[in-house]
Amino acid sequence: MNTLMDMNFKKLCGEVSSHDLVNPSEYRQLIRELMFLVNIRPNICFVINTLSQYMIKPSFAHWIVANHVLGYLHGTINIGLRYNTKDVRLHGYSDVD
Repeated sequence: MNTLMDMNFKKLCGEVSSHDLVNPSEYRQLIRELMFLVNIRPNICFVINTLSQYMIKPSFAHWIVANHVLGYLHGTINIGLRYNTKDVRLHGYSDVD
């Protein structure tokens, strides 16, 4: 999967009917587990933050997007940064007015 949030954002914010609802406890458990990955994969932060806003009444569209995130993580499992251990120098800059 190339993109992290492939679905239309308006579908997530739309009205939810009673037959579109999923099991909230399963959805909460999945989002809770994905929140742990935000520390090591900051590129999923926006999506997980957006999905966590619907933990009370998750719909089927939210469940699909959460599973799409899992597919994205599975497809990008070998992507990362490699540091040379011989010469590591980290520099930080800040522009505060």
